[in-house]
Amino acid sequence: MTESRLRTFAVLADTGSVRAAAERLYVTESAVSASVAALARDLGVPLVERAGRGIVLTPAGRVYAVYARKLLGLHEEARAAARGEHEPGAGRLRLAAVTTAADQVLPESLAAFRRAWPRVELALEVGPSRRIWAALEAHEADLVLGGRPPAGTRVTVLATCDSELVVVSAPGVEFDLHTTPWVMREPGSGTRVAAEAYLAEHEAAPPTLVLGSNGAVVAGAAAGLGVALVHHDAVRRDLSYGRLRVVDAPGTPLLRPWHAVAGPTPTATTKLFVRHLVDSGWTPGA
Repeated sequence: MTESRLRTFAVLADTGSVRAAAERLYVTESAVSASVAALARDLGVPLVERAGRGIVLTPAGRVYAVYARKLLGLHEEARAAARGEHEPGAGRLRLAAVTTAADQVLPESLAAFRRAWPRVELALEVGPSRRIWAALEAHEADLVLGGRPPAGTRVTVLATCDSELVVVSAPGVEFDLHTTPWVMREPGSGTRVAAEAYLAEHEAAPPTLVLGSNGAVVAGAAAGLGVALVHHDAVRRDLSYGRLRVVDAPGTPLLRPWHAVAGPTPTATTKLFVRHLVDSGWTPGA
C-alpha cells in the first residue's frame, strides 16, 4: 500500500473519473486503473464500480477516501514537521485562509515573511470556512487563518487579530432591518453564518440574495442590491471612495477577530510564521 496508490485513489475520488485523475497526475488512464485495482486487492474490498460508461466509488471506497486523504495529509505534515524541526527557516508551511483574510490580511504579512525567510517553502489554499477547517482536520494544512474554529475541533489558537463585521450599503439605500434585502455569501461561509445568526437574534427575516464570493457580495451591495454584513477590512477602500457606507444597524459592529489556528502539535516552521504575525501586531494565543 504505497503513497502513490493512496494519492492516485484520492485524486480519483476528488475528480470522479479515471480520465480526469490521469490528467491531474500526468499519467495514463491505465496507470490510474492499475493503481486503484492494486489498492483494492491490498484492502480486500472493491473501491470502485462501473456506472454506465464511467465509474463511481463503492460505499467502502467513499469511506476509505476520507482516510486516504487524512493519511496523505498526515504524511505531508510529518515531513514538514521533520524538515522544520531540523531547520525552521528552511521548512515547509501549508497555509489555508478564508477568502477575506487571504485578500485583505495575509498578503502584506506573507510578503514580509517571505523577505525575512526566503527559504521557507510556502503553499496557500484559499476557500470558504468549511473547506479550510476541513483541510486542517485532514492534515492538509499546517495553519489556518480564519474566524473562530468550529466547536469540538482539536486545534490550537496561536494568535488573534482584531476585526469587525459591519453592515454596508450603497449611499442612498434606505435601511430597514426587516424589509431591506440582504446580499449574502454561499452556505458554509463564516460571514454567512454570522449574518444568519445576527438576523435570528433580532428576529428579522428580510429577503436575501446569495452571491458566490466575497467580491461579488461587496459589488452587489455597492450596486444597490441590498445591504451586506462584511469584514471592515474587506471594504475599507470602498468606504474611503464613497462607493459604500456603514449602515447604523442595531448591535453592530460585531467583533469577529481573525484566528491563526494549528493542529495540536504545530510545526517549528508554523511557530516561526506565528511569531512573525505577533511581531506585526497580532496577539499571542492562549
